[in-house]
Amino acid sequence: MLGNALIGLREGLEASLVVAILVAFLVRTGRRAELPRVWLGVGLAVAVSVGVTLGLTLTQQALTFEAQEALGGSLSIIAVGFVTWMIFWMRAHGRTLSAELEGRLDAAIGMGRWAVVLMAALAVGREGLETAVFFFAAAQAAGETTGPLIGFLSGIAVAVLLAHLLYRGALRIDLGRFFTVTGFLLVFVATGILAYGVHDLQEAGILPGLNTLAFDVSAAVPADSWYGTLLKGIFNFSPRTTVLEAVVWSVYVVVVLALFLRPARRSTRTTT
Repeated sequence: MLGNALIGLREGLEASLVVAILVAFLVRTGRRAELPRVWLGVGLAVAVSVGVTLGLTLTQQALTFEAQEALGGSLSIIAVGFVTWMIFWMRAHGRTLSAELEGRLDAAIGMGRWAVVLMAALAVGREGLETAVFFFAAAQAAGETTGPLIGFLSGIAVAVLLAHLLYRGALRIDLGRFFTVTGFLLVFVATGILAYGVHDLQEAGILPGLNTLAFDVSAAVPADSWYGTLLKGIFNFSPRTTVLEAVVWSVYVVVVLALFLRPARRSTRTTT
């Protein structure tokens, strides 16, 4: 639940900020007539994202056990790729996001009404598709409970509220620091989902080593205990971890955190 709440908060705030930037630009430049087209694009993006999530769920239910594990494992790895890319993209483009979106919207207005709808749909849809795949993978990793959905929707609700308060000027937060902290935490959430995906592919017979364990602490950390549930929900920790899962987990954390925490390069160019 907590891991999915973090996903919903992070992805929801990014999407909500995109919408707030577009709306604020239209209001500031006196082009309120374009607002319905922006909202139509946003609605289409949300509908497609929900449709993707439902489609993945229905597809998985119709498959055999091995095929379900193969699909779940593959989507988990794809989701980790999405969230990793998103973390670094926001780190690099967060400061220029507003100017880029305003420039694209201004150009779309000049091209026609449907260009505005398409631009808004694509701007929000990217976040929505990432969220759909990542949420599906995280929910599968968490198990057959309503906790992931509750956590995800709670995160989305908080994100929308924060974006609204920011738009109204009632709240000021350091977005750079916010995305840095949530990005750091998401690395560990993504790592757990990656390890879960590897385990799924092992159960499907695609990857070897299903019965070769790195450790088994199920006696000390029962899966049904509160701390076992907490570790499972946030980090997808498995008391019985295979060697391949442990290796993948360790390599991902070391490499991604090293790159993420590396100081950003500053331009050394000078003007003459």
